[in-house]
Amino acid sequence: MNASATIHPRIVLGTCCLSLLLVVMDVTVVNVVLPSIRADMHGSFSTLQWVVDAYTLMVASLMLLVGSLADRFGRRRMFLLGIGLFCCGSAMCGLARSVEMLVFARAVQGIGGSMLNPVALSILSSVYVEPRARAQAIGIWGATSGVALALGPVVGGVLVHWAGWQAVFWVNVPIGLVAAGLTVRFVPESHGGTRRGIDAPGQLLAIVALVMMTSGLIEAHNYGWASPTISGFLGFGLLSVAGFVLVEQRTTTPLIDLRFFRAWPFSGAIMIAVLAFAIFSAFLFLNTLYLQDVRGLPALQAGLCTLPFAFGSMLCAPLSGRITGRYGARLPLLLAAGGFGLGALLLTGLGETTPFALLLVSYALCGCGFGMCNAPITNSAISGMPRAQAGVAAAIASTSRQVGALLGIALGGALSAGSVHAGGVQWRDFPQATHVVWWCMAVAAIVIAVLGLVSTGIHARKTARDVAVLLDSR
Repeated sequence: MNASATIHPRIVLGTCCLSLLLVVMDVTVVNVVLPSIRADMHGSFSTLQWVVDAYTLMVASLMLLVGSLADRFGRRRMFLLGIGLFCCGSAMCGLARSVEMLVFARAVQGIGGSMLNPVALSILSSVYVEPRARAQAIGIWGATSGVALALGPVVGGVLVHWAGWQAVFWVNVPIGLVAAGLTVRFVPESHGGTRRGIDAPGQLLAIVALVMMTSGLIEAHNYGWASPTISGFLGFGLLSVAGFVLVEQRTTTPLIDLRFFRAWPFSGAIMIAVLAFAIFSAFLFLNTLYLQDVRGLPALQAGLCTLPFAFGSMLCAPLSGRITGRYGARLPLLLAAGGFGLGALLLTGLGETTPFALLLVSYALCGCGFGMCNAPITNSAISGMPRAQAGVAAAIASTSRQVGALLGIALGGALSAGSVHAGGVQWRDFPQATHVVWWCMAVAAIVIAVLGLVSTGIHARKTARDVAVLLDSR
């Protein structure tokens, strides 16, 4: 660690927060501009899903690998590479003249994004060595996510209104260049104390499984569920999952140590993360399309309509952290399930003339649910784990969030495909077609509540202690 970096920890924190701002704001910004992209490029409904999921697919697939590579080759080096790829991908998005080029550029963005957040957290841990200061720094870094979530829809709406959808991607470039300059000047180089081996077969199988499953779900309404193409996608995806499990059981340096899943709190946290982020991504994706293509709102007004979701998340996230720290994960998980469930139930009768007041209440409730779930997910994932394994457990939980977001877009589109006819969307039929999605979200919320109860009980805590002993005995 060089001396200059240790003198300016706040600048290091600010640099890491800039990276988080880039990645998180990009998610909500892109959702708001999807109708503009569709209108400009004449893309299909599945194309809109790929514009979102191409990015998330790369982040979900590579996040665990990037952590190992950063520990081995240097965190600052990996962080700079991530900023560079993210900015290059953003510029490619701005220059794209076809939907295929845009989807490819989004994948490049995702590769860069996978290198930013997990590596930034490692950098903060190496710079802030005192536990209390580290906790405060990580708290500020995490709070940036709520700010980015709130800014995204409004920034996206303003940029589309005044400069076109390409500006949403171009704005990342100057921010990324500032972050890169600060990284070169102030961020110290650091490596992991124990450099884990690279599980290449496991990583490859994980990517193949996610690509195949996502492709099958997104393209199902184009080919038909009974078509050999979709059966091949889904079947090969399931085979890849089975192969991944076999490889992880036999390798000495697994990408994911499957023994973690013997701990009920950890397994519950992973399943809750997938469900919660699936609800979040599908909710935002479908409502953005509804507001602009069904209700006819311009991008700026649609962005403003999503602010109750962002504000609900911003208000509840710190509250959830305090509740989790004082009472444990059970209460905030139940509150999260309540927010998700009630928010979804309010939309089960969605139509072309649904009152905006009901929409805004639904968005706020879902935002509160989203804000409540993050702290207990991380807390449950690392609960009872040996200190040396806590970082790996938290990284797996972060990856499961991305997998949930990936599947949420794919499943949300697949379930609402009743409005897609002959390659185009019949927007008059769209609200009715989404009803099944809202009911599925309500059921998912009930599952989150059940998992929250089961994974926080006395027996669940015992399984976590048993796994901790098992991992310590290696």
